[in-house]
Amino acid sequence: MRSGRGIAAVLCALAVLLLGACGTQVAGRGADVSATATGPVPWTLAEPSRVTAARLGADRRTVSIDADVPSGERPCVRDFKARDTDAEYGSVPGTVHVQVTFESPSGDRRSGCTKERTATARLRLPEPLGTRQLVIDDHTVFTTDGAELPALRLCGELGCTPPATGCTPDSYEQALKAIDAPEHTYRDAEHCDGKWLVLDFSWRTGPACGDDTADPACTSRLGDRWFFRAEKSGWKPIARGSAEGCTDVHRVEPAFPTTLCGPLPALAPSLHPTYSPTATATP
Repeated sequence: MRSGRGIAAVLCALAVLLLGACGTQVAGRGADVSATATGPVPWTLAEPSRVTAARLGADRRTVSIDADVPSGERPCVRDFKARDTDAEYGSVPGTVHVQVTFESPSGDRRSGCTKERTATARLRLPEPLGTRQLVIDDHTVFTTDGAELPALRLCGELGCTPPATGCTPDSYEQALKAIDAPEHTYRDAEHCDGKWLVLDFSWRTGPACGDDTADPACTSRLGDRWFFRAEKSGWKPIARGSAEGCTDVHRVEPAFPTTLCGPLPALAPSLHPTYSPTATATP
């Protein structure tokens, strides 16, 4: 009798273990998780870290979108797709808005999804793209204008049609973006002939104060000088320096015209101890 009861107890214990294991698997599926050595990791909705390219099919309606997505030893991406959101949120003239999404456990480092790979999503637009811009996830824009189809052209920070290189304020703003100038930069002097450009600019280093303050700490600035050459994409930085005349730029580009750089004074680290109302601020 005792041995029979012992056998029955063992069988009951095994049954409990098996049922418990089955319960864990079902619970895992219900919670939509990915199993790891340290426990389950939930899958969540995500967007690509970067969209790298877009292409049009021969029908001019099928769009292929390349994007960087998480990667690792275990599965890191599922349900990777692109969808046209204009019907849902309303269309904007001249544009087609597309959202690229996927599910991934990469938000938890236990998933092992710490690398990236390129994935491609495809969708068919309701009608040909034509001359409209393709806006992906609200911040990456492609255009057919000037593109080598089927590849679309990726637009930059200044949009798909940046200002033409020249001696204009918009053009100078493009030059400042090209060198990643600090926010709220002030252009102090421009020397330009349409093909070559010198920009002297400065930015405040003190606390946030009104322009009418007498506190020197509120009006102190640091300055910088860059030299540029005009290219199809806009002003391209070619040299940086603070020396008098052409010394800094001629080390890099002897063709830079002396008429622009010759009269340059030496640039002090602090250009303007007080606010200059003639300087133009970058928003």
